[in-house]
Amino acid sequence: MSLIHYNNCPLCGSSQIHEALTAKDYTVSKKPFAIFHCGGCEGRFTQDVPDNEQIGRYYQSQEYISHSETKKGLINRLYHSVRKITLRSKQNWVRNAAGIKQGALLDIGSGTGAFLHYMQTGGWTVTGLEPDENARRNAKDIYNIDALPIEQLYSLPPQQYDAVTMWHVLEHVHDLHRYLDHIRILLKPGGSLLIAVPNYTSSDAAHYGEYWAAYDVPRHLYHFSPASMEKLLSQHHIRLIKKHPMVFDGFYVSLLSEKYKTGKSRLLAGFFHGFRSYRKGLKQVDRCSSIVYECKI
Repeated sequence: MSLIHYNNCPLCGSSQIHEALTAKDYTVSKKPFAIFHCGGCEGRFTQDVPDNEQIGRYYQSQEYISHSETKKGLINRLYHSVRKITLRSKQNWVRNAAGIKQGALLDIGSGTGAFLHYMQTGGWTVTGLEPDENARRNAKDIYNIDALPIEQLYSLPPQQYDAVTMWHVLEHVHDLHRYLDHIRILLKPGGSLLIAVPNYTSSDAAHYGEYWAAYDVPRHLYHFSPASMEKLLSQHHIRLIKKHPMVFDGFYVSLLSEKYKTGKSRLLAGFFHGFRSYRKGLKQVDRCSSIVYECKI
C-alpha cells in the first residue's frame, strides 16, 4: 500500500512538526495511526495515510453513516433524529451567508444527498459531488439526487454558484490546497463558502484524548483548530466572516468516544460529556466539538 509521509505540515508547510498522539481506526481496520502536531499553524494531521487511490477501502463499512444511511444501533438512530434539526440550521446558515432565500448551491462530499434534497425542496438549484459510488447510488435511490463523481469538480463551469458547502469534508481531502483555490473559481463574485470541520481543541476532544471519535483516522487526514483554519483560509485569500457552533455534534461524538474508550455504549456518560460540550460551545464557539466557518471570496 502506498502511504503518504509528511516531513512538513500539509496545512502550512512548516517543519515544526512532532507526534502528538496515536489514535485507532475503530470503524474499519482497527489499526493505529500517528497524529502529528504543527507548531507553525496549530493544526494536526494523520501521518502515513493511504494515498488517494488506496483510501477508499477505509470507507467500506456499514458503520460509516454518511455513506450508508444506516439506522443500526441507538447512536445512529439518534443521529437521524437530530439531523432533521441540523438540516434546518444548515439551510439557514446558507441563506443568511448568501443573502438570498433561493439560488445555486454546490455541496462537495454530498454523501447520500440528505442536505441537497432539503435545499432542493426549499427552491435551490443543487449540484452534489461525492467520491463514493455507493453513496451516490443511495442518493439516487433515497432522494432521487444525481450526485456527480468528485473528479468532475474541475470540470464545473466557473462563477456558477451562490454558495459552496463542505460539511465535514475538508478533513478528508488529499488535494486540500487545490480544492480551496478552485472553489474560489466556482463561486459567483461575492459568493459564500461554508466549511464544517471537527475541532480538536474542543472540550470533548480534551476529555477523550486518543479515543475522541472525531479523529476518525485514517479517513480524517487533518485535524483542525480554529487557529489553523483561520491561517489556512488566509493562505487562499478566503475571508472568514463568522463562526457557527455545531452544538449537537458533541453529543454524537461523545457517545461514540465513550464506546471506543470503554467498549460499551455508556449512554449516561456519553450524554453527560456531550451536554458539557454543548454548553461550552454555546458560550464559546472555539470550544465547540465542530465549527462552521462562514467565508466569502
